[in-house]
Amino acid sequence: MSKMDEILDSYLSYLAAEKGASPNTLDSYSRDINCYLDFVGRSLNEAQKKENVENFIVFLRKRGLKPRSVARYISSLSGFFNFMLEEGYVKENPFFEIDRPRINPLIPSVLSEEEMESLIDLPDNSKKGLRDRTILEVLYATGIRVSELVNLKKTDVNLESGFIVTMGKRSKQRIVPLNSHSVEALKEYFKKVNPKGSYVFPNRKGEKMSRQAIWKIIKKYARKISREKISPHTIRHSFATHLIEGGADLRSVQILLGHEDISTTQIYTHIDRRRLKEIHKRCHPRP
Repeated sequence: MSKMDEILDSYLSYLAAEKGASPNTLDSYSRDINCYLDFVGRSLNEAQKKENVENFIVFLRKRGLKPRSVARYISSLSGFFNFMLEEGYVKENPFFEIDRPRINPLIPSVLSEEEMESLIDLPDNSKKGLRDRTILEVLYATGIRVSELVNLKKTDVNLESGFIVTMGKRSKQRIVPLNSHSVEALKEYFKKVNPKGSYVFPNRKGEKMSRQAIWKIIKKYARKISREKISPHTIRHSFATHLIEGGADLRSVQILLGHEDISTTQIYTHIDRRRLKEIHKRCHPRP
């Protein structure tokens, strides 16, 4: 194992232990950093040279990477060099002064309120249909991630008070309110389906469902309303968008979504501005 490999292993261990980084996050960082290390021959001396950093950015662009992907590489490597700087392996961070590509925020795909209502109304009254409708109701009522949904346990649900306790990214716990529709759906689901095991939505073995299984359920009903590109995250985006459009403040939506940085939540203000522009054009006496 080379010196750079040892340092990278230490960095990934640090991210996991000190920062609570998920396995997926660690894999992403590892891929980005290893790509650069391969580019410079896994040499610590070559890795520090600014001309190699600049050549690497050119290399990424020639590969056809989009600005967002290039910015991710820069962020991954900058964090790695900050770690090496603190540990005394290098004297400066060569990625510190690199200009990051300007990125236009992605406007997430969302469903209208009418489409969301239609989607929730599609499942039948069979046990499987009750489960599917409850999944849709909970996702739309809370805006939780699909990973949070599949990990939701019966002890995390308080129907009397109308809230759930969920574990978000970096193992941060938060309380999310339920609405009356999701409370009633959960009551009926628990009574008629009586899911076995400790999870709210278990598979046939009583273990937690996979994220892919939830995705397939949503995809099945999405086709029926002629919306192919619908995922659990689409419902999360719709939840946030409808709250903003209904007058919710950005800080409250940030807390509900479990975003650490409010800048992540600000993407939804772009959707609201687009709606306001449409209203202005339609309603202003001089459009």
